[in-house]
Formats: sequence, C-alpha cells, structure tokens
Amino acid sequence: MAGSARYTAILDANVLYPQLMRDTLLSLAVERLYHARWTTTIHAEWMRHLAQDRPEIAAKLPQLAERMNASVPDSLVTNYERLITSIDLPDPDDRHVVAAAIAGHADAIVTFNTKDFPADVLQPYGIEVQHPDEFVMNQLQLQKIPALSAIKKMRDRWTNPARPAQELFEAFERRGLPMTADLLREAVTLI
Repeated sequence: MAGSARYTAILDANVLYPQLMRDTLLSLAVERLYHARWTTTIHAEWMRHLAQDRPEIAAKLPQLAERMNASVPDSLVTNYERLITSIDLPDPDDRHVVAAAIAGHADAIVTFNTKDFPADVLQPYGIEVQHPDEFVMNQLQLQKIPALSAIKKMRDRWTNPARPAQELFEAFERRGLPMTADLLREAVTLI
C-alpha cells in the first residue's frame, strides 16, 4: 500500500508490551479509527522483553504477533531497513522505528518515550510523536462514539476475569494514561 487514507501510526514496542495498552490500541485500529502499523523488529523487541518478564507466556507470543498482523490489514511495514543509517536520534537503537514510520507513511509514532524522538528529526517527514495518552484521547475526542464502542467491545472480551469499569479506569491511570481514564469516567455508561 502506498499509504493509508486514515491517520496512520507506528506503534513502538513499549506500547505493545503492556497488555492493556496493546489491547486498547488494537481495539481502536480494528474499528478502523486509525491505521496501526509495526515491523517484525518492533514485534521482536516487545516479545523479547515480555518473554523475559513473563516466561510462562513466552511460547504464546509468536501466535499473538500473528493474530495482531491478521487483525489489522497492511499493518506490517517492510523495506524500511535501508533508511535506518540515515536517521540521527539520541538513542540509535530507535532509528528503526523512525525508518518504519517513513517507509510506512505514518503520521505519528506512538510511544511512551517521546523524548527519544525529537520533533526536529521527525518534522521533515511530516511525522509527530505522541504519548499513548495523547493518542488515545485524540481518538476518543475525534470519533467519540466509535472509539467508546471499541473500548466497550474490548472490555466485553475480558471475561477471565471480567473487569468493572472502575478497574479499567484505575488500570489506565497505573499505565500512565490519566487523561484517558478521566474521559472514560465521564462516559462510564457507554463502556
């Protein structure tokens, strides 16, 4: 695909590692509120860290990555590697994310490490960096009913154990998404 008509975001490994964040971002993408993209390198990074922290689920992670790829058409960015060496970042290990954003025609990089992606590096490519709280809030504010519906569907899938809305708000706060938690509190009857 040459590009997407929908807003496109590269999801950094650190937002795919936590289950709540991964589920939220994918739920919004599956409902076509934005186009989520990543690479096999990004998959390998979040899966490696999660396998180290939770070895009991390590064997299931490759299947999870496959399901993610299948759930969002054209999510996997390829042919970005040649761009890596031309990118200058504070942490050279993050260059592959910017390269993927360029090759994947992304509008944004969603990451908890916003400081690692300086605006002056991204601006020439028309890419912005967004903290996941800002990104999810944007989705909720721009397309409120479809976004709330996606969050409701996500919560409805959680059956082992089911989570009351209050627990969801608290989980978002613990994960560093206080604005999202506050907005969802206001819309509690819809989720």
